Amino acid sequence: MTVPLSRHRRPALPLRGLYGGRARSVVRRAARAHRHQWLDLLAGLVEPLCYLLVFGATIGALAGDMETEFGPMSYTAFLGPGLLASAMMSSAVADTSFKVLFRLRHSRLYDVLLATPLGPVDIALGEMGWALVRGAGYAGVFLGVLTALGEARTWWALLALPAAVLTAFAFAALGMTVTTFLRNWKDLDLISLATMPMALLSTTFFPLSAYPAALHPFVEAVPLYHAVRLLRGLCSGAPTPDLLLNAGYLALIAAVGVLVTGRRLATLLLD
Repeated sequence: MTVPLSRHRRPALPLRGLYGGRARSVVRRAARAHRHQWLDLLAGLVEPLCYLLVFGATIGALAGDMETEFGPMSYTAFLGPGLLASAMMSSAVADTSFKVLFRLRHSRLYDVLLATPLGPVDIALGEMGWALVRGAGYAGVFLGVLTALGEARTWWALLALPAAVLTAFAFAALGMTVTTFLRNWKDLDLISLATMPMALLSTTFFPLSAYPAALHPFVEAVPLYHAVRLLRGLCSGAPTPDLLLNAGYLALIAAVGVLVTGRRLATLLLD
């Protein structure tokens, strides 16, 4: 006889009910689940690398060096950080939207996890943590290729790795927060509807000066713009102090996302 799990499974103690300090267990579970899914892991890296190599060899050869706020750069050097930021967004959102919705609404995996000492915040941090592990791997390989091409030969580029991880953290938190409000698979179209324009309107392929002036406030408010600018400034070798504002913007999104996601999971799974 199978006894269904009850959602009212633990006393209403705030600390124990929300956070058990075991987020690493969720990350380890995700790592074990992906051990044999190498194609899935590589898919998120192949696309931005193809864009980098093809666009760099074609548009880059035609455009030559371009003037940017960080000084003159080749188009490949300009494009690389933008593609890296976009890849961080795409992989983090994929890990914390489609897969999280399945576990939340269909497989009920989170109900099972909450029968252990894990709390909703552990689940949130664990799912985001796996997105960071995956993002760090992507960023390391991508930056290695960019360096091998001679487009990131500066010690400042070493800071692009933690900056890329911060980008993944911000979008993982944002993606998981939004997912907790989705009702069904059709609602996932809303995420695609947001991420595609964001990838195109965040100075990924063109500098801000190429956009109509009326769009500048909108572009500068988009999270991906701050990630692109942060990574581009570091890879250029001529970072400016105001890059700290871009990093702070991403950190704020990550912090708020963790808190909101934890509360939403508690509401959905414990109430």
